Amino acid sequence: MIETTILIQDIDPLVLYGVNNTKQVFYKNAFPLLKIAFRGDKIKASGSEEDLKKFEEKMQKIFAHIELYNDLQVSDIHTILEKEEAPTNKLTKNDSEVLVYGNNGYQIRARTQNQKLLVDMVAKNDVVFAVGPAGTGKTYTAVALAVKAWKEKQIKRIILTRPAVEAGENLGFLPGDLKDKIDPYLRPLYDALEDMIPMDKLAILKDQRTIEVAPLAFMRGRTLDNAFIILDEAQNATSMQLKMFLTRIGPNAKCIVTGDMTQIDLPRTQQSGLPSALDILEGIPGIGILRLNNSDVIRHKLVAKIIEAYDKKKEEDDKFYEALRKKQKEENMK
Repeated sequence: MIETTILIQDIDPLVLYGVNNTKQVFYKNAFPLLKIAFRGDKIKASGSEEDLKKFEEKMQKIFAHIELYNDLQVSDIHTILEKEEAPTNKLTKNDSEVLVYGNNGYQIRARTQNQKLLVDMVAKNDVVFAVGPAGTGKTYTAVALAVKAWKEKQIKRIILTRPAVEAGENLGFLPGDLKDKIDPYLRPLYDALEDMIPMDKLAILKDQRTIEVAPLAFMRGRTLDNAFIILDEAQNATSMQLKMFLTRIGPNAKCIVTGDMTQIDLPRTQQSGLPSALDILEGIPGIGILRLNNSDVIRHKLVAKIIEAYDKKKEEDDKFYEALRKKQKEENMK
């Protein structure tokens, strides 16, 4: 009799074993001649060499299914254990459109024409700017593409960054240490990650620095290679900060820069570097620029109307002040 140990890595044991270990019985019933013991992150099995080899192959297919789908139904277990080919080897047409499977198998895919264009643009370019109003899925799609690239082993780490700019509130008055003060600015990035990667696994990946979420200022002096890098809220970065960030990109790296020109929170003494970056870099091979609009908004149906109302008011204000400046100029010339 031979004994083997299978290590459980990069998957959630709760998904594998089920609540109260209800799924373990299916693995045991499929291999009645083996003595199988489940102990945390280890599976120990003993029996004949042939049965052990089959058992290891099936468990690796189970692991691959969980890794891909972040889910494992009882029907999936039966399919994988009873058939020669695991279902993960045969993707359907709909599967091919899925960027990544979130928690509980939730399918995350591009939901608008411009989001699909963003996916295509990232495949063809190493640096992509995605600019548009709130709710257009810029950040969420970018994070999904980063997780997809990591799962497919195209890159080794994911780096998500944002300028720590105060949006009407004073950073210094927030409680806690520096990390506690900065975390609220990075929360949208954490929210997206938590939809796509189980919490326990995400914590491990952050500890291992496979996934790094940090303020833009922390990027200075670094070379970011073998990575998928996302700069979110780039409208709150100055020209010098944007140049600093873009020149951090190393070999085998992908980069997405997202921003919303209507939500600049910089002090009045500073100008956003995003508009000039788009003008300077447009047309350079390997750099893609995508401008999303209100039709891409996928939040509550009122969000698009709210954005349109604010845009209309801004347009009216611009016309009023332009007319006022013109009138003052004419009066000064008299």
